[in-house]
Amino acid sequence: MAKESMKAREVKRAKLAAKYAEKRKALKEAGDYVGLAKLPKNASPVRLHNRCSLTGRPKGFMRMFGISRIQFREMASKGLIPGIRKASW
Repeated sequence: MAKESMKAREVKRAKLAAKYAEKRKALKEAGDYVGLAKLPKNASPVRLHNRCSLTGRPKGFMRMFGISRIQFREMASKGLIPGIRKASW
């Protein structure tokens, strides 16, 4: 499990990126790179990192489901994900 502070940091970055999205777009179109540099670092969407919504794990993230591969496997084995079941042949 990830630290709560790491999860909170990612949420904060996501909110900041959403807040400044329009302003960043306008500055980029105008070519005002000095203005872009004055925005907060965490306002850049590049600094966001996908994390598992259940555990906060940063690696092995499956975008389609929003969870890590480990949680996906556990939930699929228990039948908690609709339309997914363990293959056997």
